Amino acid sequence: MKTNKDNRILTIISAVCILVFIVLIKIVTFYPEWIEKNYSRGLYPNISWFYRKLFGWIPFSLGDLLYISAGIYLFVKVLKFVNLLIRRKTREVNYKKGLLKAFFILSGIYIYFNLSWGLNYNRPGIAYQLQLNPAMQNDEDLKLITGILVKKVNENRLLLGRGKINYESTDTVFNEAKKAYQAAASGFPFLEYKAESIKKSMYGRLGNFLGFLGYYNPFTGEAQLNLTQPRFLIPYVTCHEMAHQVGYASESEANFVGYLAAMGSKEVLFHYSTYFDLFNYANHELALRDSVAAKINYNNLDTLVKTDVAEVREYWRKSNNVIEPIIKVFYDRYLKANQQSAGMKSYSQVVGWLIGYYKKYGKI
Repeated sequence: MKTNKDNRILTIISAVCILVFIVLIKIVTFYPEWIEKNYSRGLYPNISWFYRKLFGWIPFSLGDLLYISAGIYLFVKVLKFVNLLIRRKTREVNYKKGLLKAFFILSGIYIYFNLSWGLNYNRPGIAYQLQLNPAMQNDEDLKLITGILVKKVNENRLLLGRGKINYESTDTVFNEAKKAYQAAASGFPFLEYKAESIKKSMYGRLGNFLGFLGYYNPFTGEAQLNLTQPRFLIPYVTCHEMAHQVGYASESEANFVGYLAAMGSKEVLFHYSTYFDLFNYANHELALRDSVAAKINYNNLDTLVKTDVAEVREYWRKSNNVIEPIIKVFYDRYLKANQQSAGMKSYSQVVGWLIGYYKKYGKI
């Protein structure tokens, strides 16, 4: 029978082992090329495939249930503690035991997160694979790339017809996104995608108030889409979330990889969805430097594209609330803590990738 002394020794040994493991993970992050070769292109593809194979067939998001359960657990714990405060019985709380439990839970989450996906934040990624560096965004480059994107977005919107867009079912879009990755993998083998796991978010319109269109769950390998967004955005957002699944953690790289994948699709809607989003990112960057040039770009958009721009603006206007800015602050800090110094602005850094890609390959 174990004594209290034996339990204490076991707890200390366990805590030390966990701390050593955390330190090892931290040390590994200083060797991005090692991570690229041995984790991102070695171990991780197998982990990712396993998660998608294990959970992909389930018709609902297991990851969403996991988050809901965690939220309920924390809510109940906080209520119990508040109740003790009200009753002035905080002396009954075993703070040492509580802190120790929190240490093991948070450490376990940290280790699991990094081994299941998080180490990808520290890989050289697409820059290493394409020998491509994001270009500095000077005014001339921005004017050039936005001018090209205006033409692309107009051309593809007209190819979809002069009236309202005829949308396929969401499942069809998800399946086409998988085909797009498979086609893109013929030119970029690192985009190989097997075992689909793309699902509708269970949060519905709540996602609007939290400010997300899609998200990736690193604990279950599922990609979730907020289907309340304008439907012409869904193809590119899907490709973006799938980029996270294949190992591109940074938001700028996921945006760029989503672009590479979407270009592999034969569906015009995928091209329009992608060029539409990229134009908005690029023109926003241009507006910060030359608002007149950005306004000219907007005026050069086809009337149908302007209608879609208005729909997106209205979508976000209706979603405005006091909670979203708070969520964005936390997410901004999360990104900065994971090698994305620009935080929420990381998404728009895809413009630099586009400029670099255009300069190297002469096309976008």
